[in-house]
Amino acid sequence: MSYQMESYFADKTPTGSVGKAAPAPALPPERDLAYAKAAASEVLKRGEKDASLDWENPTTGARGTVTPMASAYVQDGQTCRDFLASYVNKTEQSWLQGEACKEARGEWQVRALKPWKSS
Repeated sequence: MSYQMESYFADKTPTGSVGKAAPAPALPPERDLAYAKAAASEVLKRGEKDASLDWENPTTGARGTVTPMASAYVQDGQTCRDFLASYVNKTEQSWLQGEACKEARGEWQVRALKPWKSS
């Protein structure tokens, strides 16, 4: 299963119009995020290069893929890594960016998860 990201990389040239800023996208429900977070922990634990892991909540039908991004880095004495997760539920589709860090016992714990914004 693959997801296309082209629409997120489209040219975002300002048009010069002034208006209210669009509200920040909301996160998917926690009952779905729990599955995405578990997939993030699992794919990071594997430590494979160029790895992705699919996830699915069988109760809601929500699904997606988690892909580690860039290299690991050290933050507050812990090894951390950023990841990108897709979220698909019926007609809703979005992207999330997250950060997970390796705990003392060796498990990866998701520290942050928010709607992804292209830069």
